[in-house]
Amino acid sequence: MAPTQVELPLRDKAQADGDASQTETKLSGPVAFGHALRDEQFLFEPSYRNLNHGSFGTIPLSIQTLLRHYQTQAEAAPDRFIRYHYPTLLDASRHAIATLLNAPPSTCVFVANATLGVNTVLRNLTWHPDGRDEILYFDTLYGGCAKTVDYVVEDRAGKVAGRCIPLAYPCEDAEVVARLVGAVEAAVKEGKRPRVCVFDVVSSLPGVRFPFEAITAACRERGVLSLIDGAQGVGMVDIDLGKVDPDFFVSNCHKWLHVPRGCAVFYVPLRNQAMIRSTLPTSHGFVPNGGVKRLNPLPPSDKSEFVTAFEFVGTLDNSPYLCVKDSIKWREEVLGGEARIRDALTALAREGGKRVAEILGTEVMDNASQSLTRCSMVNVALPLAVQPEDGKALEGELVSLPSFPNSDAGTITHWILRKLLDDHNTFIALYIYGGRWWARLSAQVYLELEDFEWAGETLKSVCERVAKGEYKQE
Repeated sequence: MAPTQVELPLRDKAQADGDASQTETKLSGPVAFGHALRDEQFLFEPSYRNLNHGSFGTIPLSIQTLLRHYQTQAEAAPDRFIRYHYPTLLDASRHAIATLLNAPPSTCVFVANATLGVNTVLRNLTWHPDGRDEILYFDTLYGGCAKTVDYVVEDRAGKVAGRCIPLAYPCEDAEVVARLVGAVEAAVKEGKRPRVCVFDVVSSLPGVRFPFEAITAACRERGVLSLIDGAQGVGMVDIDLGKVDPDFFVSNCHKWLHVPRGCAVFYVPLRNQAMIRSTLPTSHGFVPNGGVKRLNPLPPSDKSEFVTAFEFVGTLDNSPYLCVKDSIKWREEVLGGEARIRDALTALAREGGKRVAEILGTEVMDNASQSLTRCSMVNVALPLAVQPEDGKALEGELVSLPSFPNSDAGTITHWILRKLLDDHNTFIALYIYGGRWWARLSAQVYLELEDFEWAGETLKSVCERVAKGEYKQE
């Protein structure tokens, strides 16, 4: 029999007492975002301020309950659940995420994370033996994916090369597209063959919205395959794959869609599924060329080779995949749906970033059209500068800031991160860009403007300690 449906619980007295009527009242309409939602539905320590949702995400208690439910079902009768019930539940999640993304279910499967999806594409592509193929990517690409490009170039020595496209934020979306077009033209002029471009939905550092729709269109016009790394994507910005029509797309569900770690949707349109010959690792779904017959111990399926291949990739706990449909339902019924969530978080990130910048006396990273902040993350400059390595003097507004040798930059960054955790029970992503430190802060449904104001005061205090040289004393 199929697993029993579990109601979405609330962590309150009504749940403990079994007061169904009170629970039903709380679920009768969208809840208010903020601290009450955090305390009622989420699992944080009471004093912990989670301003870094963008790294690892989190889940509400109700989704954790469902996750444990699926895991319990798997332990109750492993063969029955894994071989027969799991594929049906997985299909329900594939259909739910496909509907959300406006894509056919036959094009959507799940992998553990976005980096694995990028690896799956780049390791499956066949490169021409003439050595002219290139992988294009922007210099803001997530480090794990940039290193994947490095590995593929190294492993396929002489067959493919990488071409990095530099950006200088803050810039307008048109400039980003122009940089891609320029890179393609330069490659062709050099006798190279741009095969695929890897780019973001929302980049990691800086955490800004990327013009992925326009970049996809520009790639298509120039015969370049588009590989979208939406590690920060679904659940944060509106994504319509039917309209964008990328060649490959992967997006973490465990970051902004409130799905347990690790889970990412991996989209490959029918026209490109033949390119994805194998999952990583290769498993029972692989179909060898040449008529070789291998035993597949799993139940027969009438699904496509692509869907079947990703259905079972070795023995892993893929319970998070099954929670996708439940998380989408929770966000609709409890939080009021995707549009309400997106609008509220974009507004909170923008207003919160503005307040942090006012407290620090600095600025938010954005362009004139405000396209960079059309998402749930915001980047605020810290009042600390890094001295140029070449010995040149600081310029512009950086001149008036406390500055530090580049050789100390790593030490200072990690000192601040440890102080944020140890002394203030929070974590804020930090990075150096354009000769100064920046903080990347995440908005979420459990936060309020007060959290950003607190973050501003906390960052100001820690930066003052850096300016006094405290990092040298430890």
